[in-house]
Amino acid sequence: MKLSPALFLRIFLPFAGGYFLSYLYRVVNAVLAPDLLRDMNLGPSTLGLLTATYFIAFASAQLPLGVLLDRYGPRKVEAVLLLFAAVGAFCFARGQTMVLLILGRGLIGFGVSACLMAAFKAYTLWFSRETWPLVNGFQMAAGGLGALAATSPVQWMLSWTDWRGVFIALGLVTLLAAALVFFAVPPKEIEPDRSGLNHQLQGIRDIFTSSVFWRIAPLTACSQASFFAIQGLWAGPWLKDVTGLRPEAVFSTLFWLAVAMMVGFILLGALSERLHRLGLSVQFSAVTGMGLFILVQLLLVTGPARWHRPLWLLFGFWGTSGILTYAALSQTFPAHLSGRVSTAVNLLVFVVAFIGQWIIGVVIGCWPPPEPGKFSALGLRAGCGFMLLCQVFCLCWYLAGSRVMRTWLR
Repeated sequence: MKLSPALFLRIFLPFAGGYFLSYLYRVVNAVLAPDLLRDMNLGPSTLGLLTATYFIAFASAQLPLGVLLDRYGPRKVEAVLLLFAAVGAFCFARGQTMVLLILGRGLIGFGVSACLMAAFKAYTLWFSRETWPLVNGFQMAAGGLGALAATSPVQWMLSWTDWRGVFIALGLVTLLAAALVFFAVPPKEIEPDRSGLNHQLQGIRDIFTSSVFWRIAPLTACSQASFFAIQGLWAGPWLKDVTGLRPEAVFSTLFWLAVAMMVGFILLGALSERLHRLGLSVQFSAVTGMGLFILVQLLLVTGPARWHRPLWLLFGFWGTSGILTYAALSQTFPAHLSGRVSTAVNLLVFVVAFIGQWIIGVVIGCWPPPEPGKFSALGLRAGCGFMLLCQVFCLCWYLAGSRVMRTWLR
């Protein structure tokens, strides 16, 4: 569908703004971790659990979210859910106990659970199929801007307020984002699936019993989960305690990691679209990128600390490749299932991200800290190495082919 630039921006910018906030919420604890550790007296496993609550709350909304998006459309669903995120931010800012902090973090994860999937659904309604990888890449780049905002800008905010003030500000901005999605995005007539709950659930069953889905979904889940878990929390402690950087250098590296991620979303989306026109599938581009991401992580875990800057840039760039799977699967399944396909992948990604971010903290805790306020460098390598092994196993599963999945699902 050919759209005017003004209409394109009315559709794209509000959804991009929502995802900007979603990603900022996701990774901001990597910057705030020292303050949270000090003020709330947290250990590595507790910090991992608190931060990962975002992921499990996010994941819990995915399957009903797919049905809601296909039935009511992305505009209404995202606007309502962003109100929950705003409440969660205010709750987190006021939290004096772990219970309130976990509740607030969970409400944030639940509230931003539609920010990416609603955008993808909107783009399938408004834009032509051939442009999905490219437009999705620009959408993900908005998340990259959110990751950028969670580094130096948050550090600047901490110079005149504390982490509680940061979350109060985020709550207010989230309320504004909800209003923009609802009032700025034009309504769009859709053909909702009104055939009843059983028929809608059958669509979910069709996805989760598809050999095409199960061939690539485990690799995508582990790849994206590792990227989210490490960038969203453990990259900061790694740079401080493994690489030995000062706080200013840690913030700088996280900033450039986010820049590399933003560039990766745009370039890999454009490259995938170009390769698709030449006869190479989007799925091929996704798997190749995730394989290179595995190689980068192997070098990070086993290589010398002096390689940190180029490797973290490559980590940010190739860590985005798993997002191409969403477009690949949306092109494979019928259009009326597009919302449920994307949310099915997202469910797996965020369940694994929750487990991974928490487990990395548990593994780190198996090694005694060298001194108060620091984590064991060996523990950090071991925790991230565990996630690397999971990705290698899933890549082998993918390369084994779809025959195994057809036999298993029979």
